[in-house]
Amino acid sequence: MEQQPTPGGEQSDRPDDIFEEARTARATADERGLVTQWSEGARRLLGYRAEEIIGRPAACLLDDATARPPRGIQALPRWNGRVRLRHRDGHPVDAGLLAHHRMGGDASPDWLLVSPLTDTAAVPGDEPLAPWSFQQSTRCGMAVYDVRLRLRLANHCAEDALGLTEAEMRGLRHSEILGPAGDKVERAMVQVLETGEPQYLESYMPAAGDTRQPAWLVFAYPLRDAHGAIRGVCVCGHDMTEQFWAGKRLQLLNAAGTRIGTTLDVTRTAQELAEVAVPEFADFATVDLLCDPDAVASSTAAVASVRLRRVAHQSILPGTPEAVATPGEEHSYAPDSPMGQCLATGRAGLRAEYDPHAADFSLGDPQRDASIRAFGIHSLIAVPLRARGTTLGVAVFARHEWPESFGAEDLLLAEELTDRAAVYIDNARRFTRERETAVALQKALLPQRLPQQVAVEAAWRYLPTGALTGVGGDWFDVIPLSGARVALVVGDVVGHGIQAAAAMGRLRTAVRTLADVDLPPDELLTHLDDLVIRLAADTDDDATPDQAAETAGGLGATCLYTVYDPVSRVCTLARAGHPGPALISPEGTVDFLDVPAGPPLGLGGLPFENVEITLPEGSVIALYTDGLITMRDQDADQSLARLRQVLARPTARLDDLCDAVLATLPLEHRTDDIALLLARTRALDARQVATWDLPADPAIVAQARKLVRTQLSTWNLTEACFVTELVVSELVTNAIRYAEPPIQLRLIHDRHLICEVSDASSTAPHLRRARIYDEGGRGLLLVAQLTRGWGTRHTRSGKTIWAEQDLGSAEDS
Repeated sequence: MEQQPTPGGEQSDRPDDIFEEARTARATADERGLVTQWSEGARRLLGYRAEEIIGRPAACLLDDATARPPRGIQALPRWNGRVRLRHRDGHPVDAGLLAHHRMGGDASPDWLLVSPLTDTAAVPGDEPLAPWSFQQSTRCGMAVYDVRLRLRLANHCAEDALGLTEAEMRGLRHSEILGPAGDKVERAMVQVLETGEPQYLESYMPAAGDTRQPAWLVFAYPLRDAHGAIRGVCVCGHDMTEQFWAGKRLQLLNAAGTRIGTTLDVTRTAQELAEVAVPEFADFATVDLLCDPDAVASSTAAVASVRLRRVAHQSILPGTPEAVATPGEEHSYAPDSPMGQCLATGRAGLRAEYDPHAADFSLGDPQRDASIRAFGIHSLIAVPLRARGTTLGVAVFARHEWPESFGAEDLLLAEELTDRAAVYIDNARRFTRERETAVALQKALLPQRLPQQVAVEAAWRYLPTGALTGVGGDWFDVIPLSGARVALVVGDVVGHGIQAAAAMGRLRTAVRTLADVDLPPDELLTHLDDLVIRLAADTDDDATPDQAAETAGGLGATCLYTVYDPVSRVCTLARAGHPGPALISPEGTVDFLDVPAGPPLGLGGLPFENVEITLPEGSVIALYTDGLITMRDQDADQSLARLRQVLARPTARLDDLCDAVLATLPLEHRTDDIALLLARTRALDARQVATWDLPADPAIVAQARKLVRTQLSTWNLTEACFVTELVVSELVTNAIRYAEPPIQLRLIHDRHLICEVSDASSTAPHLRRARIYDEGGRGLLLVAQLTRGWGTRHTRSGKTIWAEQDLGSAEDS
């Protein structure tokens, strides 16, 4: 192999020694200072052969044996300086020494000692290296300006970047070469001349033939003569366009992480994707979601039948004129279009050079073809929106004002943006579906209309929360009771979502069942408390992980149960951890009733307490859940004061009052569902009630029938006499035969005719079917057959047996 001449004119001893190692004196010493390696260059410098010096102390090479290493050298990673060494033949050698303290790696720590041989200080042929380095720099444009900032020299990289030769630029200022784009650099050059300090800056000057905005890191520094006087300015520009655009892409991804997915709303999330892409990445962007995500087939032939819905688009032009479909509109893509192929294959498609004027150009849709031609769209990317293995839709990015076409890196960026958005869109879609299901379930479980009754006039509102937690377990009810009474109920199940709605439905059903038994409010809440405890135990045993997380800590609930009697105008209330009701007097004053709080349902073992209040006719009772008075950034006292103020406004219609209450709510601060029930009390006229005290004498039964007949004639209900007399005979006879005095008979005429017989016994009769030869046992069966309902209501002093007749035919007569 032919040896190549070295820069010094000599030839290397070995053909493969491209570095000519012998031109550097190299040695290593361990931590104890013993020489461990010795190179040929070291032999040339000091004359020792390797076998003569390895293993000996490095200090023996010093000309002064008493010399000590510099203080603190052991802690330094590197040291350099001049040292006097002794040659093998005894004469001193002055050498520059560079010592590296090598601490890393698997080997033991040691010192690497290097020194250039003195005969390389001046090598013929070095002279052209400086101009070569100036001219042949490929990534660094360099230009030299005189003190008048007129260009004198420019290397080839600068010529290529500026699109002009050195001869064409010589004598021009930087701002004259680049126009306004060069002003920033020229101002930096002026500062160099004025201060003598180097200047660093970033410049985005246009480059010849580059459609992208190029970025340059510019360094301007003074050129001084031998006396230190500034004779010119050198400007070095390093092309950092690739790094600049990589940083822009990273900034776009960071922006996507903060700007996409701010809400659990599908449309808003899709719009956020479009807004992130335009104008930083594309001039026009669209997001279309499949109307049926299961409809996408694996062949392009089926794509034409797939319907999409435009959910978002964005453009750099006002009004988004490029769009063919409007938000909310259904449409489809041609199978052979980039969007159709993207949907069919599940892979992103890139049309880097999209010539709308080519003869074979078509998207398969005349409207889209016309739009692309009209706006000059020349580059397009279509990316499927996929999440959890399901194609949700397609995002399209297009450029028409941006001169640069999309490239492979842009395709990767588009996929990254779309993948992130797809996850958020899928989360929003799932949340929306679950929330809609929960809202539908809850609305189905709530009263669709209030039952007809004479005790109160009622109005209600239910307002689900718009928070991310989803629908809650709030409920209300109006339950007609015996004796023309009515129960008003409002409650709240702990938690949100479908589980809370289902639990609410079970509790509402339980309350209705217990209300049919005519239990007092405190006893009803006690039974309801036991039920909640059992439901919580069942949920804990069989719940899925998601359900268990939702019902963590047990299935809790609160409830307020109120019974109003329009005959006595007495309202009996009890509550279980629920906010107390508000009472609006007929004069318009508002008070919050002091009802014993009671523990929330589900704790068990703690009592509930009734409170009775006699209400004037026309009073309004306001029952509500805590969502009405629990607001973000607002304490309970402020909320109650706001509620008191709005309830005190004079309003004739309860529906208007409901709307007024909700209208004052700061909706952006709501954290929970709201159930509101307003009831205006009525009182039955004394002429609608007839009461008789009866002795415990069987002979009084005939007299009771006569009293009833007379009263029904007064009420013009003679058609109901036969059934009523039969009911009275049976109930009074049972009271005389099996119960204890005092016995009282009462008739109530409201929408129905109610017959009640009260006594002091707590033993309740029960319905049974008499056998053929039984002499009795048929009375209650007849009562049940002839009336619309009957039952027993226990009181403090005994019980009341009641039966209710429908007066439709009687009143018509």
